[in-house]
Amino acid sequence: MTTVLLAISLLVRGGAADRVPAVIVFGDSTADTGNNNFIQTLLRGNYTPYGRDFAGGVATGRFSNGRLAVDYVSQALGLPPVVPAYLDPGHSIHRLGSGVSFASAGSGLDDITAQIFSAVTLTQQIEHFKEYKEKLARAKGDAAASHAIARSLYLLSVGATDLLANYLLFPIRRYRFTLPEYEEYLVGAAEAAVRAIYGLGARRVRIPGLPPLGCLPLQRTVNPARPGDCNKWHNMVARSFNRRLRAMVWRLNRDLPEARVVYVDQYRLLGDMIAKPWVYGFENSVRGCCGTGYVETGVLCSLDNALTCEDADKYVFFDAVHPSERAYKIIANAIVHAASHGLK
Repeated sequence: MTTVLLAISLLVRGGAADRVPAVIVFGDSTADTGNNNFIQTLLRGNYTPYGRDFAGGVATGRFSNGRLAVDYVSQALGLPPVVPAYLDPGHSIHRLGSGVSFASAGSGLDDITAQIFSAVTLTQQIEHFKEYKEKLARAKGDAAASHAIARSLYLLSVGATDLLANYLLFPIRRYRFTLPEYEEYLVGAAEAAVRAIYGLGARRVRIPGLPPLGCLPLQRTVNPARPGDCNKWHNMVARSFNRRLRAMVWRLNRDLPEARVVYVDQYRLLGDMIAKPWVYGFENSVRGCCGTGYVETGVLCSLDNALTCEDADKYVFFDAVHPSERAYKIIANAIVHAASHGLK
């Protein structure tokens, strides 16, 4: 739930040999740049008002009024300003060579989460990465492809859908796991995913922690204890999960030679934007821009198009779940600065 241009010189000053050749993305709707447009699922953002501030006002499938954090990260690294979707048949391997997103809205660390929403599971995303690596080798040669894979920056933006849709709001996994057990299960899945892409050549991995889930506009609206206020329990769950995630990142850096896995504290940053929006130039951090701003996300945004705000830059959230393009840009800046350590 991440973002940027200020860090370009810091990240590329080491010369051509040190530059990141591609940004490679796994995750959910916070990182899906259009993959769900090409699968059978209801979770799509390829209609207005999504994309209204994108170049040309095109709804690309991104759950945002414009670009996502991953797009801004790419631009900050001197790469194209947008990260293409892997499943888009209009992109050749040469276009995908400088960046690719395998993410799918509705996906999670738990493959059952993705299956609920008919999204691409994280397991399938990693299989797509394997295919991508093979295509890259055929296009560039084994040595050049391996070099690019090793020096690319990998982003894993996932986990919120598991806890919200698969446990806290709907008790699908609650019948099998206690909450601490499910958190541990999810972190284990994240670790397995990183180890899997490491086995395929990835070395530089950035993992944003969960945002304050209880402060999403939708979660405020459905808060049974204090409607309109942040759900303190859901925020506590996000913080608990993030602590486990930090420990996992430390473990991976210890166990995997040459791996540089970095945790990005998205909770603190987005929480600060929500608590003090004026500091970041926002006017509203309680409602989303689209519709009433309280419950609309996905297709519901298109039903209330006439109510959508005039200037999304004034809002931390574009819909009731996802940040606005401007908030994503700030999140991307945090990712870039975290990624600046050890990129040479």
